Amino acid sequence: MTANPSLNISGQITRKVAHAAEQHILPRYIAVEGPIGVGKTTLAQRISDTLRYPLLLEPVTENPFLDRFYREGHRHALPTQLFFLLHRARQVSDLPKNDLLGPTIVADFLIEKDDLFAKLTLDDYEYELYSQIHRNLQIDPPSPDLVIYLQAPANTLLERVQRRGLDFEQPIELDYLKKLAESYTEFFHYYNDAPLLIVNASEIDFANNETHFELLLDQMLRMDGNRQFFNPNPTLL
Repeated sequence: MTANPSLNISGQITRKVAHAAEQHILPRYIAVEGPIGVGKTTLAQRISDTLRYPLLLEPVTENPFLDRFYREGHRHALPTQLFFLLHRARQVSDLPKNDLLGPTIVADFLIEKDDLFAKLTLDDYEYELYSQIHRNLQIDPPSPDLVIYLQAPANTLLERVQRRGLDFEQPIELDYLKKLAESYTEFFHYYNDAPLLIVNASEIDFANNETHFELLLDQMLRMDGNRQFFNPNPTLL
């Protein structure tokens, strides 16, 4: 009987995680970020399942203004943004604070990136109102032990958005995704609040390809310094 390679890799992943836990080198708070369609929620769920960490997801489907923003644009931008801000602020405030080492969790967002969307979608007066509300909330999120930033070209993002087939996302246009990807690039160019692993996610399938996921996990466990890049050539996998 021929052994199943994926089962062998799954076993290797389990052993690596167990060894890292024994050596106390597993990051405790991991945030996965990136533009719409890049696969951040899928990867966050996979890491959560593998490490057996709680999963914290941003409230995309719960936002009642989001579909109207995608369909009709600017006039729904402010309520869309404020819903996300207030919900994320509540999620962050609910994180446990009684552990000296910080929370053990995987999230598919950084609350600090909220301003990125606000600058992209709001006009000057709306942005000033949003900023006042943000300041008055006095959000003090814990710093992640590791941030994984997933990158992909805008045409790849659009293809993935269309393929997953969520009705409220179908009006998203390529131009919006280009601007969003550029905003993310600028945001993380200056980001230095936590160790950052930048991943070329264009041709990587973390959901279905065990080898891809194991390579990423190896890179996570080998993080040395504040910024590293993960850009495997899929043709060699």
